[in-house]
Amino acid sequence: MNMLQILFCVLWSFPSVLTNDYGITYTSYDNDLENEIHPAEEESAPTSGCLEERTIWDKLFIMLENSQMRQNIMLDSIDEILKIELQSLQTEIKQSVADFAGTCSSIVKGATSQIMSQVNRMLTNKIQCPETAQQPEPANILKEILLVNQNISKRLSKLENIGERVTKAAVQETAFQPEDKPASIIPGSILSSLLKELQQTRAEIQVFQKQEAQRSLPVGCEMALLFPMKSARIFASVHPAAEMTLRSFTVCAWVKVTEALEKTVVFSYGTKTSPYEIQLYFSQQSIVLVVGGSENKLVAENTIFFRQWTPLCSTWSSENGTASIWVNGESQATSAEMAKNHIIPNKGILQIGQEKNGCCVGGGFDESIAFSGKITGFNVWDTVLTKEEIKTQASGSDSCNNWGNIVGWGITEIQPHGGATYIY
Repeated sequence: MNMLQILFCVLWSFPSVLTNDYGITYTSYDNDLENEIHPAEEESAPTSGCLEERTIWDKLFIMLENSQMRQNIMLDSIDEILKIELQSLQTEIKQSVADFAGTCSSIVKGATSQIMSQVNRMLTNKIQCPETAQQPEPANILKEILLVNQNISKRLSKLENIGERVTKAAVQETAFQPEDKPASIIPGSILSSLLKELQQTRAEIQVFQKQEAQRSLPVGCEMALLFPMKSARIFASVHPAAEMTLRSFTVCAWVKVTEALEKTVVFSYGTKTSPYEIQLYFSQQSIVLVVGGSENKLVAENTIFFRQWTPLCSTWSSENGTASIWVNGESQATSAEMAKNHIIPNKGILQIGQEKNGCCVGGGFDESIAFSGKITGFNVWDTVLTKEEIKTQASGSDSCNNWGNIVGWGITEIQPHGGATYIY
């Protein structure tokens, strides 16, 4: 029995040897506690296996508490590192958003200054032109342009203010942004109001440009003939001072047609015996040139643009029968052997907006073929203009001032009838 007790005590004391370093640290602490609680018993009680057993368990509990303390210290250190990293990341996001908003603000300011300089330059050129100042209606147009310019200025100033507010709002929004929210969401939410404002401004500018295009005249043209509606009595008669005996010709005009049916006459020249000597008319979206009779036709398909100014030219030469139709300074249709060796007779009737059909001037016209819209820069030459000259008529600033030697716009008498009138 004594041997068993001795063996038991040896086995229990073996772990104390392995954990000797922990025993050195905590033995005195354990003895002090036992001395305070049971001072008398420790002095009288002999050393036994039970006391040795309690000491070992206390050491184990102390080891567990110590490891838990180390774990808490490590977790606190990790939390501190994460906080520092998150603060650094937040600062970088703020800086990138601020830089992005600053870039947008600079782009908006640049576009604003460019638009303002262009509009102001246009207004300055218009106001300094003495011919424009003498006309009452262009002056009213300038007033409207000035008002629109002021509205655009206000709008663009508002955009600049939004750009500045975006920079401040971006920083504030990033500061209150949740840490787990992706940074890519921030720029979209900031720029949505700016994008909406830019789209609205662009729409207003496009509407204004469309209204001005409908209301204004081509560059260099001071007046136009207005045909307000299709009517059997609305047309304009042309009275050229030179003879119309022609072996070749070029006819150019700026046309703004409201509607084109199966046949809508732009101009025609004919005699009582031959009413279709020269004729230019629209057929839906095509242009048709007739020379020396209705059987001689040249068609340029899909070349009509409704309700906008379009420069048109048509040429013909009797020598080789070549004919062509030009739109916007570009050849759209060409033909050879068309009315070759034919001569356009003199003493016919030249009309704009209707055709000569064998009856007297001012009566017997067909309403369905009448022209409705505006025409300006109507000129006739007795030669075939070169390609460069036709392009000048279509795009030059003096397209209405390059007068034909047979009919010169603003020089030759062109008399409106039945409701047709001049507009400025």
